[in-house]
Amino acid sequence: MKRVGIISYPTLFTALLLGLAWAIRGHFGHEWGAAWAGAIGALALIVASGRSDWWRAAPVLALLGAVGWGAGGMMSYGIVVGYCRGTDFANVAYGYAMLAVIGGLYGLIGGGMLGLGLETTSQKRPDWAALLAQMLALGFLSWGFLIYQLELFMTPPRSELWAGCLGAGLALLWYLHRNGYHAALRVAVFSCFGAGAGFALGNFFQSLGIASGLAYNWWNVMEFTLGFLGGLGMAYGVVSSKWPQRARPAAASNWAALLLLFLLIPLFNFYAAFSTEKLARLAQNLQLQQADAFVHTQQGAGWLLMLLFAAGACWLWWQYARQDQQWGWQVPGLLFACVLYYTLFGYVVKGVFYQPYSLAQSTTLYLPIVLGAGLWWWWRKTYSLPLSDEPQAPLRPATALRLLLLWLLLVAVTAGITVWGGLGVEDAHQRF
Repeated sequence: MKRVGIISYPTLFTALLLGLAWAIRGHFGHEWGAAWAGAIGALALIVASGRSDWWRAAPVLALLGAVGWGAGGMMSYGIVVGYCRGTDFANVAYGYAMLAVIGGLYGLIGGGMLGLGLETTSQKRPDWAALLAQMLALGFLSWGFLIYQLELFMTPPRSELWAGCLGAGLALLWYLHRNGYHAALRVAVFSCFGAGAGFALGNFFQSLGIASGLAYNWWNVMEFTLGFLGGLGMAYGVVSSKWPQRARPAAASNWAALLLLFLLIPLFNFYAAFSTEKLARLAQNLQLQQADAFVHTQQGAGWLLMLLFAAGACWLWWQYARQDQQWGWQVPGLLFACVLYYTLFGYVVKGVFYQPYSLAQSTTLYLPIVLGAGLWWWWRKTYSLPLSDEPQAPLRPATALRLLLLWLLLVAVTAGITVWGGLGVEDAHQRF
C-alpha cells in the first residue's frame, strides 16, 4: 500500500489538535495540564488512523498519551526563554538549544508511551510495572548525578527536573530497543525531534511577535507551535511504520482510563487553576465589582463542566462498546468532547466570557479551530490508514543527523540577536 507522507490528513489533523491543546495547556500548566493535552493528541491520532483495533482501545491509548506527555510537565523553562532574549550569540544559542532539549523530552516520552501502547499485541505485552520502575530509577539517578554531582544546571535557580525526565526518557528508549518495539521507538524519536524543533521555532515566532510591537499572546503562539510540530512528528512516526494487530484491552481497563481522562485529570486541573485566590485576582484584573459572585460562578461552571462531560463521555463509550462495532461516530465524538471540554475549561479559568470579543486575543481562535477540525474529519471520514506493508527500516543515523543539523541551522539563523538587540529587553537572562 502507499506510504503516507509527513504532510497528510492523519499527520496534520493530529498536529492541529495537539497544537490547540498545548496552547490551552498554557492556561493550566504543569503535569496535569500537559496530560490533558497529551490525551487529546493521542485521541486525534487514533481517530484519524481509522484502525478499528485502535478505536476499541481508544481510552487506554489516550491515557498513555496523557501519562507520556504529562510527565514532561514537571520541567521548568521560563528562564530558558529569557536566555533566548539576550544580545549575544552564546546565550541565545544556549537558550534555543535547551528549549529543543526540553521540547524533545516532552515528545520522547509522550510519543514513546503511546507507541508502546499501539504495539501491544496478545502475544507480546509490555511489562508496564518493570518499565515504570526503570524509568523512575534512572530518572532519579540521572537527576542526582547530573545536578548534584556534575552541577550541570540548565535553568538556575529554577527546578532542574529536566535531568530526571532525561533519565526516564533514556530508560524508555532502552526498553523499546531491548524488547524489540521498533515501531514505538520510531514514534518516540520522530516525536522527540518534532517537539524539540517546535519549541525552538515557537519561541522564535514569539520573539518576532514581541519585537513587532503587535499586542497578542505570543507565548500562546509558542505553545501552539510546540504542540503542532510535536504532533506532526508523533503522527509521522506512526504513519511511516508497520503495526501489528493490537490486543483488545479488558473492558474494565477502558472504563477506568475513561474516568481518569474525563474526571480525574480535569479535577486536578480544577484544583490547580480554580482556586479562590486566583479567580479573585482575575476578577480584579477584569475590573469586576462583584468579585465574590464571579468566583462562585466560575467555580460552579467548572464543576458543571466536569459532571456534564464525564457523563457524556461515559454515555458515548457505552454506546460504542455495547454494539461491539469496528467504527462509529462515538469515538470521534469522544475526541471532540474532550477538545471542547478542555477549551471551555480554559475559557472559564481565563474569564473569556467576561471580556469583549477581540481578534487580538489568542483564545478567540480556539473554538474556530475546534469547529474546523470537526468539519475536516466529517469531510474526510478516514476509516483506513494506508500504512506501509513493507518492513519498517530503523531510523538511520544519517537521517537523525540531517534533522539535527536542520534544527541547528534554525537556531543559527533565528536572528535572535538582531530581533532583541538594542530593544533593551528587561526580562533577558544571561547564562554565561
